[in-house]
Amino acid sequence: STLASGAGDTAIILWDVKSGDMLRWISGNKHEVRVIYFSPDGNTVVGGSGDETIILWDAKSGEKLRTLTGHTYGVSSVAFSPDGSTLASGSYDGTIILWDASSGEKLRTLTGHTYGVYSVAFSPDGSTLASGSYDNTIILWDASSGEILHTLAGHTGSVRSVAFSPDGSTLASGSYDG
Repeated sequence: STLASGAGDTAIILWDVKSGDMLRWISGNKHEVRVIYFSPDGNTVVGGSGDETIILWDAKSGEKLRTLTGHTYGVSSVAFSPDGSTLASGSYDGTIILWDASSGEKLRTLTGHTYGVYSVAFSPDGSTLASGSYDNTIILWDASSGEILHTLAGHTGSVRSVAFSPDGSTLASGSYDG
């Protein structure tokens, strides 16, 4: 029932899907909001920014819950695990950071891509994390240990998006190669 949008004006806007009315203007990022994601329960909205930060906001009140820092270049993607306990963030710095969503504690940093990470997605059971990169590859990670399970190559352009099917049996990817 709620849509979130972000842009170069550094704000996140929450919209009522049925009426099209603006519900809330959330401001606090220093640079453009490059990615937005809702927690599975819908209570938290996350904004990843060009200023290398991730900000978690209360979706109802617009109150800032916490700011996560750890990337050395802009944040390009965020995703919650299906149970909402873990937040993954991908960055143009080529890393993925896994965070404890409730405390904001950094759990681990995943490295394996040779260029920036464009997108991250958890499998429906939360056991696997997929990441797509400027290096034209997709890496499948064990979400618990951070170990690389597989590297998928085949695109001839940057992998812009990755998504699991609802049953987790298929991974789709989109790339600049068309």
